[in-house]
Amino acid sequence: MRIDKFLKVSRVIKRRTVANEACDAGRVTINGRPAKASAEVHVGDVVEIGFGSGKTKFEILRVSETVRKDDAKEMYRLLTE
Repeated sequence: MRIDKFLKVSRVIKRRTVANEACDAGRVTINGRPAKASAEVHVGDVVEIGFGSGKTKFEILRVSETVRKDDAKEMYRLLTE
């Protein structure tokens, strides 16, 4: 699954266009490497996103094309906020 779609489906970022813009601006890394919006993510990958002055780091636990709102938090595990 693409990183921009994962961020939207898991509800880390509300809209896919915003996820695309974050990737284009270089604020998203996968396993320590800058990620383009089309980068593939897999279970076990560590993603870091820069929001303003803070950073959020999480590990991907599950990859699914569709998910209910209640189950979205089960797709990742926060490492740092």
